[in-house]
Amino acid sequence: MSVPYLPLTISQIKEEVPGVKTFVFGGGEAHSISYLPGQYLTLVAPTAQGEVRRSYSITSSPILGEPLTIGVKRIPNGIFSRRLVDEAREGEQVLTAGAAGLFVLPQEMDHVQQVFFWAAGSGITPIFSLLKTVLYAHPSVAVVLVYSNHDQHSTLFYRELLQLESDFPDRLKILFLFSNSPRLDQARLHQDLLKRIVKENAIAPLGKIVCYVCGPENYRRLCRYGLRAAGIPADNLRQETFSTTKVPARIAPPDTLPHLVSLLYQGVTRQIVPQYPDNILLAARKAGIFLPYSCEAGRCGNCVARCLEGEVWMSYNEVLTQKDLDQGLVLTCVGHPVGGEVVLEIK
Repeated sequence: MSVPYLPLTISQIKEEVPGVKTFVFGGGEAHSISYLPGQYLTLVAPTAQGEVRRSYSITSSPILGEPLTIGVKRIPNGIFSRRLVDEAREGEQVLTAGAAGLFVLPQEMDHVQQVFFWAAGSGITPIFSLLKTVLYAHPSVAVVLVYSNHDQHSTLFYRELLQLESDFPDRLKILFLFSNSPRLDQARLHQDLLKRIVKENAIAPLGKIVCYVCGPENYRRLCRYGLRAAGIPADNLRQETFSTTKVPARIAPPDTLPHLVSLLYQGVTRQIVPQYPDNILLAARKAGIFLPYSCEAGRCGNCVARCLEGEVWMSYNEVLTQKDLDQGLVLTCVGHPVGGEVVLEIK
């Protein structure tokens, strides 16, 4: 049982700022990919050492008729990003495992009156898709974007964002924070500034405000703590992880005995018996069952499954909220069956 890969043709490449390019995909294959605003596209490449996967945020909005577009930042030691940014040409094809991700709008937007987006650097890429979608599809929702960069010239989508602010003057407010600014109190985001921004710009009850955060790890941590201190409910916070840090050290589950795991995937039920230190994803792969995945570190959510029976213990989780956990969502890349048999549904 394998995951089918789809070839995508690069129809346009645009350098947004030095080291960051957007890749537009054309043709029928691109139109066949279904995605939600805020999700990412997982690209796949075979190498001598095995398959390499990397996920890149989709910057287009599915409701606006825009061609499928991703943003790619060149990472100095990045196998995939260096190849794309330095060498890829229009007309070339890349393979994708499709779109995925949990950094999306609530299924029910009726209770949302205002959205705060917090982005640093290339963290704007998934937020750009979300921002456009909220503005065009949810006319009753007010939006605030707080966007941190070194200066105007390193700011992704600067002109496009100013145009959106001009098009939606009564609903969109953008606060650019430039670290080279002579006003040191507003050059970088900090706890006091964050809380002041929320206090001065919140026009809805805090329970009706949803916040999205994307940027480096320290930035995300600052926003999480600051927004909770400002009174934003934990379930109203979503974060997307752009991380090149090492995989967290393995922690042994409380139960290391082998347990039967039934996988409901692609209309077929398969069974495996993971044995620690193998997680569910790795055990499935060894059994010839290739489930969705990307980061293999509990950070991206591509491997998410719903636990229908039993209990799955996770060694790390940076993407699922408490609400997700309450609904039975688990990550197979860091998940281990504990206490008995487990049944998982994978979409």
